[in-house]
Amino acid sequence: MTHFRAHHVAIICSDYAKSRDFYTRVLGLPIIRETFRADRQSWKLDLALDGGVQIELFSFLNPPLRPSHPEAAGLRHLALTAPDFDAELARLSTLGVTIEPVRTDPYTGKRHTFFADPDALPIELYEQ
Repeated sequence: MTHFRAHHVAIICSDYAKSRDFYTRVLGLPIIRETFRADRQSWKLDLALDGGVQIELFSFLNPPLRPSHPEAAGLRHLALTAPDFDAELARLSTLGVTIEPVRTDPYTGKRHTFFADPDALPIELYEQ
């Protein structure tokens, strides 16, 4: 048995204002703190997920793009769950989020789908 649990996921964005809006307004994640780091000319936004896990959103000047298609080695996507899968899909759709067709995981029988953040980072919504 492992003693580890997730603490945070760090995401570097290319357009801080657009990503801040997506993660706070569209996904509805509460802000823990927002800090401008003058020495780096960079914003750091700490966002809360249930269970104490956080998303750290960073801005840097001219970050290089990370290949996504074809898939590159490394972290593949961020997976989230919501108490009401169908209601969350409907809410995201009304906010203009493009959502892939819903699939069923053949191993768990749970439904899931993908959408993207403003930098095309794949985000999975997985049924609880």
